[in-house]
Amino acid sequence: MRTTVDIVIYPGFKAIEAVAAVNVFDYANTRLRQLGCEPVYDLRLVGPVAGAVQSDTLVSLNATKALSSLSPPDVAVIVGARDIMSVMASSAEVVDWCRACAGRVKSMVGLCSGSFFLAEAGLLEGRRAATHWSVADLMRKRYPGISVDADAIFVRDSQVWTSAGVTAVFDLMLAMVEEDLGRDIALSVARDLVVYLKRPGGQSQFSQHLLSQMTSHPTVRDVEDFIHRSPKADLSVEALAARALMSVRNFSRVFLKETGRTPSEYVEQIRMDVARRLLEDGEQPLKWIAAESGFGSEARLRQVFQRRMSVTPGAYRERFASTGIKKTAKSGS
Repeated sequence: MRTTVDIVIYPGFKAIEAVAAVNVFDYANTRLRQLGCEPVYDLRLVGPVAGAVQSDTLVSLNATKALSSLSPPDVAVIVGARDIMSVMASSAEVVDWCRACAGRVKSMVGLCSGSFFLAEAGLLEGRRAATHWSVADLMRKRYPGISVDADAIFVRDSQVWTSAGVTAVFDLMLAMVEEDLGRDIALSVARDLVVYLKRPGGQSQFSQHLLSQMTSHPTVRDVEDFIHRSPKADLSVEALAARALMSVRNFSRVFLKETGRTPSEYVEQIRMDVARRLLEDGEQPLKWIAAESGFGSEARLRQVFQRRMSVTPGAYRERFASTGIKKTAKSGS
């Protein structure tokens, strides 16, 4: 059965996100053909008007269809923009289209800051959502009814999907392909594109890795790298200070200055990322996950999850584990 996918672009859209979305679905179609199966996805670039649409770079893409709520797709994908507020104000018709199509599409997707279009249309009210970390606080303030998860690579809440910054489009699109066509097809697409089917960690972990490379103090940078590599190790402030060959007081002061977080806050965030990944990826007991992520005990794991996520680890796994389902593509389907 064919699935129509409208990838919505507008002046100032992020070219990398639109092209990435097209590529994931197109590579899935190619893989199906190689297996002797009919392609599944009918891809269309859609804009406020048909024709060339200038992106945020030198690249323009050709919208083959103008936005129309009279013919909604099965899947609507709204890409993001760098200056989302000004772009959203100048492309109000995209918000109107999202609102008009709500409930009439199989899946509504907001990529990166494209989630703001869904939020403005009221489609994220009362839902959990992801967006680019740099505009997460803006989304919280502008739309207080949304539970914004700045750490998530992507979030699925019923039929609404949202993703984190830029390259997280690959993670979300591959999850959709996995749900539609099964893990084998999704994995083959990931291999063709040389990306993870599911990257090892949350958005915050990757942001912290990037930030740790920018830390000017070489000793603090070494400690950050050690925390990322060894979440199960003794990461008490005393142990980290000893590793840095500093007094506890001086180490804590320098670490806070360099990273903007206390050592204990930094360690808890990294361990939280590890625990979330393990919960999403498998069925291991909570006791094992607590040990592997460095929390030590199931009680401590539960305590941190309740405080940071307002949900138990078990409930998190039940809701946000891999959405992939075992499915075999059939010729002529």
